[in-house]
Amino acid sequence: MPNEHAPPELRPIPDSPDFPVTWENPDDARLPWEYDATHFTGPVPYLESQAFWAEVFVGFNAYLESAGYPIRIRAARFNTYIYQAMFPVVPPEEIPEMMGKVEAATNLEIDRMGSLWKEEWLPEIKQHLAFWDAFDLAGCSLDELMVYVDETVARIRELFTLHFAIVSPAYVAMSQFDDLYRDLFGSEGAFDVYRLLQGLDNETVITDQALWALSRKVLQSSEIRQAIKANGPADIPTALGNFPEGKAFWAEFEAFLEERGQRITIWSVTGETWIENPGPPLLNLQDYLDQPDRDMAAERQALVADREKAISEARERLQGYPKQAQTEFERLLVGAQVGTVLTEDHGCWIDFACTSRLRKVLLEVGRRFADAGAIQEVDDIFHLSVEEIKQTDLGSSDLLGTVAERKDEIRKFETVQPPPTLGTDYGMPPENFMSRAMGKFFGTPPEESEDPSVLKGHPGSRGKVTATARVLGSFGDSEKLNPGDVLVAQTTAPPRGHRCLQSPERS
Repeated sequence: MPNEHAPPELRPIPDSPDFPVTWENPDDARLPWEYDATHFTGPVPYLESQAFWAEVFVGFNAYLESAGYPIRIRAARFNTYIYQAMFPVVPPEEIPEMMGKVEAATNLEIDRMGSLWKEEWLPEIKQHLAFWDAFDLAGCSLDELMVYVDETVARIRELFTLHFAIVSPAYVAMSQFDDLYRDLFGSEGAFDVYRLLQGLDNETVITDQALWALSRKVLQSSEIRQAIKANGPADIPTALGNFPEGKAFWAEFEAFLEERGQRITIWSVTGETWIENPGPPLLNLQDYLDQPDRDMAAERQALVADREKAISEARERLQGYPKQAQTEFERLLVGAQVGTVLTEDHGCWIDFACTSRLRKVLLEVGRRFADAGAIQEVDDIFHLSVEEIKQTDLGSSDLLGTVAERKDEIRKFETVQPPPTLGTDYGMPPENFMSRAMGKFFGTPPEESEDPSVLKGHPGSRGKVTATARVLGSFGDSEKLNPGDVLVAQTTAPPRGHRCLQSPERS
């Protein structure tokens, strides 16, 4: 069905000759499809789009509905790339009132985020993890495994309903605190507000600190240091296994992986975890060995001290303000600090730990299919659909042709730049508390430059630098960067705000 609540003036987006889209449902062409280069780094195999990303968006919609948002979101796979469409589900005149109610409810969530995380959200996440960890994945029958796949996918859906219930108030809290700080003290120091949010422990920082501590242990042994520095990541375990001290250190590193190794380099069920491939943390470890010794505890305390100083200075400046402003400052300061931590911690517990469990389940299915000869390699399972997996008789089925076709499709389109938008342009949505928060998270269109020789954008950190600036058309162009160059823009997709669609002329 066409979206009956779409804006009255719609503009079809011209097709890209390199990216022809066949609309299985012609009404889909009337939706504002957008490629999100923040989360999707390239083509997505068939199974991942069904068993993971489709469920992510089902969970997202469940949250949007329960929270009272007047919008919904859909995801679809076009030419191996995942696109999403966000659209209104009520008449335009009803949206402001509904968003007002959602904002009021979100403010209540902001005030409770800390307790919700400790008492409800994290315990629920851990219950799901316990379910996966207690199951005998290798020992179950194929029929039991198929039932387990269904249960796993259902849990992913529930977890991502929870995911958005966590990140929505977290992002809004940080955005509102930034807005308030600028309203109170001006926008000259664009990064000053973040001094009040620095030095907070989170799971990402703790992981890095643990790896740093391992690097300091390596420096205590010239033999271990030589084994790590002289070998590539794939050969380091063997090199360390050749002498007792090396074996003992590798056991410590494996303990680190057991606790912290659920991380993945890309947010995808096709991405290997650190446990499967410890190459990324070993490369970091090698880099740390060349860095001078540092007192991490002292550095953190310095950040904390600077944070408390910034908070104290802000409170001093607030002395002449109305009591209401002071109260709101304190409320949003707490919310923004909790939100800063949850932006990292939810990623550790849901985006990494839970996604890696889904990956383990799908790989076990792949092993069964590969052992039966239905596919050639374990990873080939990612090129099948859930329905194809469940309907396959391993005694007689041959899926090699299907897998080959879908691999060919990925090879065909992986060299094609996916257009940032498809379907129909709905224009920019009305500004509200959530669009501001998402604009800060994903980025908004920079101010247009009146001088064609001047490129304007958003600052990423303090300071100034004089260097050759390069604009890359894709991550594949990274070899064009030379030492000392500054990457000032990356144009695989338009800067995103929380919009139904950005107009093509502003992409």
